[in-house]
Amino acid sequence: MHPEKMTERRTALIGALLTTLGPISMSLYTPAMPALVHAFDTNDSTIKLTLSLYFGGFAFAQLVAGPLADAFGRRVATVLFLSIYLAGSLAAAFAPGIEWLLAGRLIQGIGASVGVTVSRAIVRDQFVGGEAARIMNLIGIMLAIGPAMAPTIGGLALAVFGWASVFFLMVGFGVAACLVVFFFLRETVVPDPRRARPGPLVKAYVELAGDARFVSAALVMAGAVGALYAQATMLPFILIEKVGLTPTQFGLSMIMQSGAYFFGSIALRLFTRRYGGSAAVKAGLVMIVTGSAMIVLSVPLLPPSFASVMLPVAVYTFGIAFVSPQVTTSGMFPFPHIAGSASALMGFIQMGSGFLGGIVAALIGDPLLAFGIVVPALGMIATLSYFLFLAALRRADRLAGEQAACRE
Repeated sequence: MHPEKMTERRTALIGALLTTLGPISMSLYTPAMPALVHAFDTNDSTIKLTLSLYFGGFAFAQLVAGPLADAFGRRVATVLFLSIYLAGSLAAAFAPGIEWLLAGRLIQGIGASVGVTVSRAIVRDQFVGGEAARIMNLIGIMLAIGPAMAPTIGGLALAVFGWASVFFLMVGFGVAACLVVFFFLRETVVPDPRRARPGPLVKAYVELAGDARFVSAALVMAGAVGALYAQATMLPFILIEKVGLTPTQFGLSMIMQSGAYFFGSIALRLFTRRYGGSAAVKAGLVMIVTGSAMIVLSVPLLPPSFASVMLPVAVYTFGIAFVSPQVTTSGMFPFPHIAGSASALMGFIQMGSGFLGGIVAALIGDPLLAFGIVVPALGMIATLSYFLFLAALRRADRLAGEQAACRE
């Protein structure tokens, strides 16, 4: 069987659908978190744990989803994990107690992990360089639309039909994703079952972990995108309980975050044509640092309000849109032979960062104080890691030059 190349547009559309599986499952759910505290007669920390378990399942399952996608093909792995996602969604929807809800969210996270892993892999299978970055940017543009609408839809469903309806929406999204994969996703890699064996699997991850370019790029993404995942455990409680928004209003307010990512992705296309990808990353990091500084100053100096919370979030998120495509494609470029594993490990580090950020926020207790500490810290990690990434690129180029000189 020979891989079939898809068009840029088709790859971007399928990639966007799969990538949004994780964020939509999170953003649909967040408006319901305060209501679930009362529905299950529990406390804030336990409901926050449902999100942390989702992150944990998502992060660790990627380490399996990537090699399985390399071993058995992108289509087979995607359908398998989407089936797991559907099972978790149904378990959560019919949860008779908090234990079932916790289990359902964990299973959901495991199933959703395939989305970001396979979407990056199918891009790397077919495209490199500027083409790959352009497709990742298109995915980013479309990615902003789903999570922008999801909190609003989740808040409205919660208000009209109750908390279980939020999970039935996820069931519908999972079924739609299965149909798209079955009818429109072409196989982009030659499956090799040997890659699922422990030896080659460990060897692939050792190779990735030993490459400074990959590790530093993954840490940039961990700091940048990890902040979005971490703050998802804080924003519902800040905006609903401290600012006073209703769940529906909270859902509408999240349009500001996703809108910032959308307009950042549009601006990136124009910026890159004129200044290039490296300049775009630097500009994005400046915006991330600016958003982080705004958070550090606003939390102790201003009373919590929609503007004091969401304006810094929007600036930070605008910066992420500039950073993600170039850093992701650059980090995965040297590994076409293990693209699934590379995508999985990068996603694991990225999601793991958000997971740890959520745990730290839970330990701090006060969501506003945690917001003022965790998000700026992740922004600093992203910025410092980029300097390490540039140094790693210079070392790799110098080594390649020396090896070429020796061959001559």
